[in-house]
Amino acid sequence: MTKLHELADIGQAIWFDFIRRSLITSGELQSLIDQGIRGVTSNPSIFEKAIAGSNDYDGDLKDLVQKGKSIDEIYEELTLWDIAQTADLFRGVYEETKGLDGYVSLEVSPALAYDTDRTISEARRLFTTLNRPNVMIKVPATKQGIPAVETLIGEGVNVNVTLLFSVKYYEEVALAYLAGLEKLAASGGDLGKVASVASFFVSRVDTSVDAALDRIGTNELQGKIATANAKIAYDIFHRVFSGPRWEQLAAKGAKVQRLLWASTGTKNPDYSDTLYVDGLVGAHTVNTLPPATLQAYLDHGKVHATLDEGIDEARDQVDRIAEHGIDLDAITDKLLKDGVDAFAKSFESLMSSIGEKSKEF
Repeated sequence: MTKLHELADIGQAIWFDFIRRSLITSGELQSLIDQGIRGVTSNPSIFEKAIAGSNDYDGDLKDLVQKGKSIDEIYEELTLWDIAQTADLFRGVYEETKGLDGYVSLEVSPALAYDTDRTISEARRLFTTLNRPNVMIKVPATKQGIPAVETLIGEGVNVNVTLLFSVKYYEEVALAYLAGLEKLAASGGDLGKVASVASFFVSRVDTSVDAALDRIGTNELQGKIATANAKIAYDIFHRVFSGPRWEQLAAKGAKVQRLLWASTGTKNPDYSDTLYVDGLVGAHTVNTLPPATLQAYLDHGKVHATLDEGIDEARDQVDRIAEHGIDLDAITDKLLKDGVDAFAKSFESLMSSIGEKSKEF
């Protein structure tokens, strides 16, 4: 039994924020499942490093080029194979947890982040093409993405809502999930078969707030606001997923939309490398860890429920940075835009790399 199994007993699942062909084919991913990993997340940056930064895919890429496939078709065949095989590896976890865990996430093209209708269409297509109950389609929490979440949930599509930084946007996402479930129920759908997580990004908040605190010459709250922001989101989670509206949906088999802590690798070397794991343990949550953070946590992480502790202190910390003139809403709005831009850049770089590799064959 590892610390990951102990966290599962508390109610937190650990997913793996990484994917690559050799991870799947070597048996390493199965080993991680045996250690207690309960799902996988991917994004355009991860796939860029996997495909452009390794020779894992070169054999398949050559075959696809020789078959006359376009760059878009090559990208899709390579990534969908990885997602499908990973979902199949996690099918046992999915069955054992009755659909709570065992998911693998694939992101819609970041080029669609500000287009509701095309996001819906693309998410539907990917979910149907993969045809596995334990796949989640990632949709960014932009103003255009949130209504797409409601529609997709209403159609029974599993959704991982990504690039959440703001507690205000998080609440909108959670309410969109409820509205989607209500639509699904009204159409006679099975609420027990749809699942969703809300991916709330953590470390980047500290990176931005710490820089702002540096500029005004104070460090008393450095390294604290990302965790405080997450705890406030968790408090909202408890409020949204309780009361008459939620109870009616739960009675029909609905699952809560769990908060998923993302961007949990520590950026500042002065901070503990398990800072955003140890401080964010609680029931009905997921933490997706990059490889280095996973190994650090297995080595010296702490297993103790911390999310319900210090909510008043968390609110006070956020209030105090406002008193210093730091606008957290402005910071989180910029982080969302920057996140979409970064994923779009990674996606473009990946497609360019596939094009360059294709010329070799």
